[in-house]
Amino acid sequence: MTQSTDTGDIPALSLYQRFPLAVLVAQRLVLSLVLLLAVSVLIYGGVEALPGDFATTYLGQSATPQAVANIRADLGLDRPIVTRYFEWLGGAIQGDFGTSWASRNSVTEQIGKRLGNSLSLAALAAAISVPLAVGLGMLAVHFRNRMPDRIINVISLAAISLPEFFIGYLLILVFAINFNIATFPSTVHDGMTIAERLKAMALPTATLVLVVLAHMMRMTRAAILSVMSSAYMETAELKGLSALRAIVKHAAPNAIAPIVNVVALNLAYLVVGVVVVEVVFVYPGMGQYMVDAVTVRDMPVVQACGLIFAAVYIFLNMLADIIAIVANPRLRHPR
Repeated sequence: MTQSTDTGDIPALSLYQRFPLAVLVAQRLVLSLVLLLAVSVLIYGGVEALPGDFATTYLGQSATPQAVANIRADLGLDRPIVTRYFEWLGGAIQGDFGTSWASRNSVTEQIGKRLGNSLSLAALAAAISVPLAVGLGMLAVHFRNRMPDRIINVISLAAISLPEFFIGYLLILVFAINFNIATFPSTVHDGMTIAERLKAMALPTATLVLVVLAHMMRMTRAAILSVMSSAYMETAELKGLSALRAIVKHAAPNAIAPIVNVVALNLAYLVVGVVVVEVVFVYPGMGQYMVDAVTVRDMPVVQACGLIFAAVYIFLNMLADIIAIVANPRLRHPR
């Protein structure tokens, strides 16, 4: 006689319940790709809808209709926009953004030269602003509601309120014109030494640092203050640990997730926000390249620059989301 054991109906665990971290990361990746595809449609359609025409701009107002039609046919502008979009998207996926209408050079090659300049400018600004923001945030927490904290808050509010171009022109006036200790315009080229390049990049870097520093510092301060109210921080203080040591050793590491999230979002702004700064300082980066292309209606360049900026911004935002997900202990150690 056999004895049967009724274990009951055990519901099968879903994929999310078994691997919540992997599922959420995969969702963010798919969402970012879908968003980038939607943005590519908006960029291509929006650029096509811009007023003005390259053929008319290139030939001048006195051009005959036949000459304009010939230029449009040569550039393929007489074909349906949907056909041209999918050809452009297919080339962009392979890293081929076509040929510049104005210079007849490869857009990919030109962007390769300019993108390095923009990324180096953003990286230099990030290397200065991130540790400075974290340090000032911890300093503001240490002197909370006292004079140093108030001074830092007032300066950060002032920096947040000022637009990039105003800060840039103010730095040019003070350091390049009045004191003549900085280089303007900020032109860089391959033959420059590291010292010459850093001197040329000083003013645009300082502008970007001032733009993003205040926001990162205030968010760092808020994140550390949130951790400071935890029970284990009170225990650390009761054990005789100094306030500054408690902030550096316990509060800051436990607030790293929101801080890294804010840093990633500000890095995204740094890469995209260089457009205004590069135009102000005549810096040969992606932003200046795109603005120059807009003035002559060089649509392949404008579309390529717009797509690359969008891709970098979406990627860094996705990275911030993934960092926030990975930093969540309930997702790292599901029960």
